[in-house]
Amino acid sequence: MCLIFLAHRVHPRYPLILAANRDEFYQRPTVPAAFWETKPQLLAGRDLKSGGTWLGISRTGRIAALSNYRDPNSVRENAPSRGDLVTDFLLGDMPPAEYLALLRERSHDYNGFNIIFGDLKNLFFYSNRGEVPPLLQPGIHGLSNHLLDTPWPKVTQGKKTLAEILALGKEPDVEEIFTLLADHSLPDDSLLPDTGVGLETERLLAPLFITGPTYGTRSSSILLINHDTEVTFVERTYNGTPGSGSTRTFHFTIEE
Repeated sequence: MCLIFLAHRVHPRYPLILAANRDEFYQRPTVPAAFWETKPQLLAGRDLKSGGTWLGISRTGRIAALSNYRDPNSVRENAPSRGDLVTDFLLGDMPPAEYLALLRERSHDYNGFNIIFGDLKNLFFYSNRGEVPPLLQPGIHGLSNHLLDTPWPKVTQGKKTLAEILALGKEPDVEEIFTLLADHSLPDDSLLPDTGVGLETERLLAPLFITGPTYGTRSSSILLINHDTEVTFVERTYNGTPGSGSTRTFHFTIEE
């Protein structure tokens, strides 16, 4: 998962609205979002290479989403899968504040990552590449492959557009949010970050929706939770371009 937007306690009816793109190599085998047969309390996609996930929600309202921290000079080939950090939280019963302490103990084992996790009461952010206040405050947040709310062009643009979509507390339009996530416009070179991958790759990775020859946006996901704890989860998978692929929608009420 490489791009996440959150409207946290912003909307009068929906205390949580999440919109995210998963960017990955097209060849990496993946199962689309579903309730897992072996873990029926978990709704998430599945990475078949390592077995974990990048974004999910449990029937009890545990939520987690992951992005990689782009730092090519520190990548270790044999590091454990970061997707396990998501599934471990979603399938466990450890309170989020305790899981945060566990992440701090384990973080040195992994390549660079960011994780947003929590429940209906509180959401936390943690990165093993930089310490920021962990408890998410109400507002619209954006996360790509640096720290939370780092003003990369696509993060800034996505937060602005999501705020416009939710203006005046109107009912969220799922298709408008998918249009936000499908934006493949390219910012000016002068606005691009320098993360050590070279200018051509920075250009490739700069749009909200990435369409490279071997790597790009594989899926977009939208999660809505209202004050009645009713969940709507919509995932749209792609074949390398916006407008291709299929959409699946799930509705359920969080269990007490």
